Amino acid sequence: MTSVQMSKLPPVLQNLPLPIIGSPLFIISNPKLVIAQCTSGVLGAMPALNARPASQLDEWLAEITEALAAHNRANPLRPAAPFAINQIVHKSNDRLEQDMALCVKYKVPVIITSLGAREEINQAAHSYGGVVLHDIINNRFAHKAVEKGADGLIAVAAGAGGHAGVKSPFALIQEIRQWFDGPLALSGAIANGASVLAALAMGADFAYIGSAFIATHEARASDAYKQGIVEGTSDDIVYSNLFTGVHGNYLAQSIRAAGLDPENLPVSDPSKMNFANQAAKAWKDIWGSGQGIGAIRSVRSTAELVDQLRQEYRAARSRLLALPEV
Repeated sequence: MTSVQMSKLPPVLQNLPLPIIGSPLFIISNPKLVIAQCTSGVLGAMPALNARPASQLDEWLAEITEALAAHNRANPLRPAAPFAINQIVHKSNDRLEQDMALCVKYKVPVIITSLGAREEINQAAHSYGGVVLHDIINNRFAHKAVEKGADGLIAVAAGAGGHAGVKSPFALIQEIRQWFDGPLALSGAIANGASVLAALAMGADFAYIGSAFIATHEARASDAYKQGIVEGTSDDIVYSNLFTGVHGNYLAQSIRAAGLDPENLPVSDPSKMNFANQAAKAWKDIWGSGQGIGAIRSVRSTAELVDQLRQEYRAARSRLLALPEV
């Protein structure tokens, strides 16, 4: 397959109002944000582990499901985009089986899996017709995910917020598209509509946007964190594995506030990683962020952000169509 061919998308991912997936933000995403994303035309997502205690996930899934159904009844010509739940598949997540059972109960349309690919999780989603997207940082992991039954991939390229890889999006997308024609999202410094169009031009089906949604009213982030996103640029992003054992991108000012030197961080031992505990503790004070935050100029509602992305996407597409043919 070449990057100019059309992908094979399952029905739930067809005809989205915008080709955007809101990435699940650890600690920050919540039902309020997910509902606002979906009703604005973006596929909203939330990590299952954000619900604490675990019993809260049942309540949150009921809230999201009921709110989107109500929106669709009231707006039959403008239905909401579907939503996704992110499952951390790492062995340290002792809630995985329980959380996945709730996803099956509510028939969550899309499951996003991270930090490992497991066949039984994919099978559980497929049991009710759900779709699984697995995030990867290189082509080798992409092959493994599809071999284990993932329906689609999220290519986490250089510059993505939180846990991220180091591959250029050009290299990563072109390698995956040489053999995979299923759903493919691209993550990495995408924060405006022109970048969304660029992701599609490279061969992705969706742009995967996270940091821009931190600076929204609905996001469960502190005012200081949101302002840090607004004021920051790519020069303020630090790549380190110190905080969770997995390399990721973080705002330098939050690292300084924790009493650390962002330019001289020690290296963590990945073999001792306990993701669920370490990440929850770390990301309360160490703020994940992607390199695209220079495009974010204010804190606003999710609807306002999505409307701007839509306008920028249309403007970029118009500029592209105006270019001379070759």
